[in-house]
Amino acid sequence: MTHEQHTQFAHSLGQAAPPENCGPALQALWWDRKGDWQHAHEICQNDHSLNGAWVHAYLHRKEGDDWNAAYWYRRANRPIFTGSLADEWQHLVNKILDFGL
Repeated sequence: MTHEQHTQFAHSLGQAAPPENCGPALQALWWDRKGDWQHAHEICQNDHSLNGAWVHAYLHRKEGDDWNAAYWYRRANRPIFTGSLADEWQHLVNKILDFGL
């Protein structure tokens, strides 16, 4: 995606709802950033893609459930992220926007 799409996503965080063109993984990240972990988790539970599993892993890591997070990282075919939660959130947004992963 373009720089403009990154900017639009960032600006959307000030809105009441995520952008309509976002897939479920980005929607979950959007809701998480807005402080609604539960809604983000519900979205991931219904998203059976690799992106959904990856965001699901992040959410369980954030929750402090390392065992469950490790399970979802494996499902996403991704290594366990070892940086900060803020860095992981940004990494996920960047990868999903840039590569549609």
